[in-house]
Amino acid sequence: MLSELRINLEFFLTDWLKIDELLQRPRFADHSWESITDLLHAAERIAANKFEPYNRLIDTEVPRFDGEHVILPKATHDAWDSLVEFGIFPASQDHENGGMQLPQIAEFAVHTLFAASAVAMCPDVLTESNASLLVAYGTDMQKKIFATSEFEGRWTGTMALSEPQAGSSLADITTKALADGDDFEGDAFGPRYRLTGNKMWISAAEHDLTDNIIHLVLAKTPNPDGIIDSGTRGISLFIVPKVLVDLDGKLTEHNDVALIGLNHKIGFRGIPNTSLSFGDGSYQPLGKSGAVGYLVGQAGDGLRQMFHMMNAARIRVGLGAAALGYAGYAASLDYARTRTQGRPMTLEGRDPSKPQVPIIEHADVKRMLLVQKAYSEGAIALCLYCARLLDEQKTGGADEMRKASILLDTLTPIVKSWPSEWCLEANNLAIQVLGGVGYTPDFPVEQFWRDNRLNMIHEGTHGIQALDLLGRKVVMHEGEGLRLLEEEITGTIERAREHSELASSCDQLSVAVQKVREATAGAWSTGNREEALANATPYMQGFGHVVLAWIWLDIVAATTPANNPITEGKRAAMRYFFAYELPKIDAWLGVARDRVPVCTEMQDSWF
Repeated sequence: MLSELRINLEFFLTDWLKIDELLQRPRFADHSWESITDLLHAAERIAANKFEPYNRLIDTEVPRFDGEHVILPKATHDAWDSLVEFGIFPASQDHENGGMQLPQIAEFAVHTLFAASAVAMCPDVLTESNASLLVAYGTDMQKKIFATSEFEGRWTGTMALSEPQAGSSLADITTKALADGDDFEGDAFGPRYRLTGNKMWISAAEHDLTDNIIHLVLAKTPNPDGIIDSGTRGISLFIVPKVLVDLDGKLTEHNDVALIGLNHKIGFRGIPNTSLSFGDGSYQPLGKSGAVGYLVGQAGDGLRQMFHMMNAARIRVGLGAAALGYAGYAASLDYARTRTQGRPMTLEGRDPSKPQVPIIEHADVKRMLLVQKAYSEGAIALCLYCARLLDEQKTGGADEMRKASILLDTLTPIVKSWPSEWCLEANNLAIQVLGGVGYTPDFPVEQFWRDNRLNMIHEGTHGIQALDLLGRKVVMHEGEGLRLLEEEITGTIERAREHSELASSCDQLSVAVQKVREATAGAWSTGNREEALANATPYMQGFGHVVLAWIWLDIVAATTPANNPITEGKRAAMRYFFAYELPKIDAWLGVARDRVPVCTEMQDSWF
């Protein structure tokens, strides 16, 4: 499976995203296509040897608490050590931060291989995102000690947002941070505070992989009058180490951070999910209770900073969902090629004396496999395209950087939500291809489904992403994000029209884009926010399908027709998507356009 995935990734990077042109830019001068293929081959070997063989083990040998530590399987330790030795964490960072200045599209391709082999094995994505946030907003000492230690894999990182009473409603968090005495501004790591409160749903917040864990915690700070405001005002971001450190990064004493619960999950079981207490007096760091936290940036700027990390994590969630969709597709494809059952639907084939055929010869099995291919490969391509926008943000001209930033903002809800919904459906179909055995642990497809089910919740639920898309992203800057996306799609259509066989698909996509525009305008036509957002989720589903249709058309239009399995497979996936999937948008976009009030008018007692 991994070698076929690597070949597909190489196809996307070269034939579609033209990485050779990107590598001409000064930032990437140390890299060549040969060095990147070497990196992909190395990642494939690590994934095949250290991840894939233990994917089932980490589903059954779940994290356990021994009264002092959360214990992970030895296989997880070995996998973590292999990633640390590989040096992938800071790969896309600047040289001055210990990075390789690797293009993001190459780094994403590497992570796709790891995610497809064992998505729930290591806290690498959170650690990298945590350290990247500190590089963007932290002080020199915060970067030197905390971010560097995370990039080197000596420590791991988390983000702590949700609380038992608040969930995703960050305005309702109650964790508070108070300045730690009159001289707190003199601390070498930045302004020092004491935090009290509880956080939950924190991935990898306690484990035995590393001897320190760096929590990035949202908490409310008082305003100048000493009052902690309700709402989101005063929400600040703090570095809260599990163990305090000195100026050389050496561990000193346990911070007032305590594990209060392990959350047991149906999937994604290899990474512990926890509830933590900050400042309950379990420990007395620096002589008194209260978790020591160091302010990141300015007080009151926590949400903006945390969304820097969350947006990066959201793209990675989409990538993980896409990779799991592909893993299920590959497993069911292999099964369909070897499992014999039934005979062809021709008169001759119905002869019971004839041998049974592999089930891949049946049209409906081909349909289910083609759905999985179109969903998973299309989702991987979308994630790589967004990684390409990240590269443009760093290396393009001023206009290109701004355009990439706005496009990425607009697409972030889609790149998180679309793969997590439709690659979950791909996993569902993988189980169906296998039939009864797909519902047993004898094959991996049921675990892929359970693991992938979390991604619709991870880093903001489907509904939150939909509200972000329709409520903010398509209307911000007077709709500039939507206009820029339309320009990109129009450019693809113009290029695709050079191929006569793509003409009808171009017409179909043009109409679909118009329907998105009409749905957006219709939803907001009354200016009533409740009416506009009542059907945000179906709007996002329709919007996402249009984006994926565009991605598939762009892939096919950018590649030269050739009589080989890769290009023919991509063309078949595109034809499937336009014939079976794109027509679905009418219902989704229609209820948003017409502000259908069925859901808002529904009353509790009627249920």
